[in-house]
Amino acid sequence: MTYSRTIFILFAGLFGASGVGGAAVAAHGGDDRLAGIAAAVALVHAPTLLALAALPAETLRMRRLAGGLLILGVALFSGDLAARLLLGDRLFANAAPAGGMILIVGWLAIAAGAIVAAIRRGKALSPDVL
Repeated sequence: MTYSRTIFILFAGLFGASGVGGAAVAAHGGDDRLAGIAAAVALVHAPTLLALAALPAETLRMRRLAGGLLILGVALFSGDLAARLLLGDRLFANAAPAGGMILIVGWLAIAAGAIVAAIRRGKALSPDVL
């Protein structure tokens, strides 16, 4: 298994566990809005990282970049919300918005990587490929 796949699977497990923990906090007390949002973002991206780890490299160009951006984005976004809840303060100014923007770029890297891979296979985006 490659290093990047191991990292993606590791963070999928961490994000899944923290997402379930955050959902429990949201359900049983605390600031349920912050905990619920942090949990949802972590839980959505955990299976995404597993999918990226499972994809063959030729299926999605920029797989490592996309996965790295998703990891960083979730860590900043959900981490900032969790820090507000648990520590009473932010990670740093604009950590959550920066994390959100990084997540958007990560998802765009997935889309761009799929297009690049299709073009490199010589199939571009013709109707028979879609």
